Amino acid sequence: MHRSLTLKAVVCLSTLVPATLLQAAPDPQVEALKQELMELKSRYEAQQKALMVLEQRVKQVEETPATPPPKRLTRSPAEQVKGGQTVASGAPGTSGSSYGQSLKEDSEPAQSVSNLYDEASGFFGGGKFSVETGLTYTHIDTRALVLNGFLALDSIFLGNINLDRIKADNWTLDLTARYNLAQRWQFDVNVPVVYRESTYSSGGAGGAGPVSSDATVTRDPTIGDVNVGVAYKFLDESENLPDAVFTFRVKAPTGDDPYGIKLVNDPNNDNLSVPQDLPTGNGVWSITPGISLVKTFDPAVLFGSLAYTYNIEDSFSDISPQVNSKVPGDVKLGDSWQLGAGIAFALNEKMSMSFSFSDQFSSKSKIKPDNGDWQSVPNSDFNAANFNIGMTLAATNNLTIVPNLAIGLTDDAPDFSFSLKFPYYF
Repeated sequence: MHRSLTLKAVVCLSTLVPATLLQAAPDPQVEALKQELMELKSRYEAQQKALMVLEQRVKQVEETPATPPPKRLTRSPAEQVKGGQTVASGAPGTSGSSYGQSLKEDSEPAQSVSNLYDEASGFFGGGKFSVETGLTYTHIDTRALVLNGFLALDSIFLGNINLDRIKADNWTLDLTARYNLAQRWQFDVNVPVVYRESTYSSGGAGGAGPVSSDATVTRDPTIGDVNVGVAYKFLDESENLPDAVFTFRVKAPTGDDPYGIKLVNDPNNDNLSVPQDLPTGNGVWSITPGISLVKTFDPAVLFGSLAYTYNIEDSFSDISPQVNSKVPGDVKLGDSWQLGAGIAFALNEKMSMSFSFSDQFSSKSKIKPDNGDWQSVPNSDFNAANFNIGMTLAATNNLTIVPNLAIGLTDDAPDFSFSLKFPYYF
């Protein structure tokens, strides 16, 4: 700073010195003064250039962060990149090795969190198109005590006591395609392929009560009821509100219906009747509106759903299960409610766990033969509750593996059901 002021003073004084004095001075002195003036000017120009370079460096330092932003250990699946900034809450951690890579990682939630969010809400947020292949195995084992007789003296039973048993093993291959439009609308179609095997057992074979016999009925893989759905995300998650998705599904009766299937007696046991075939659908159109809610509390995700299924009344050419009998009529399946709630945790970047409760309860079904009255079908109402244990495993950036175990909690629910799904996101 002092050198700069001295330089300016010298320059100013040099302009004030009269030309006559310079002319009067001896030649050696004039040459010395000129030489000193030239050296001062060159130093001044060098200092100006140095100041400009230093100023550019200061601007670069001010515009570029000294260290990259911290990498978060946990992320919310609802966070989005808006206006070039990431909006989310997370725990601070260590900084990444690459500044650009750190920005990309911070702008996206952990893959395991995104996967469990997709499963909980039924609304996938990554990409525009996904294809899912799922395989589900369901096992049912029911026993019923059948009393054929009457009570004598209010304590003695006269008649036959039989124990009927039904074991069913069902395999379902689900093929599902989903399309996401502008992160707001989602459209999907599901095509199930069903294989069924049921074994029916009953006592009283050959007229002997303790002796039982069984018969097995199988159904080769056949397409079940195809269903399509649309989902609309009408509420985005905020600090106090969850993500909310409205869903609407329509199921078509593309599978084989159960009406008109005849029950035939086992030739070795008059007490045992088995169906000639097994159905792969319910035979009627149905519509299911519903809503699902998802709220993140890092590192947990809470979710819940509520849906109502309305089965449309339909007519059939035969509704009688009796051999050599054909009775046309109408069928009105009982409507049902489905509800569920659960919690999920992200274990790490690739894996998450979920625990949930689901329940479906239905009213009684009704049938009406032609020229007859409506009559309720006995024991057609049910309440099927399950406890579910699920997992999401990110195999790659696009492929996810989702196993799930459902354990039946009520008599109407299957004993257990295990599914394995492979959603692939484009």
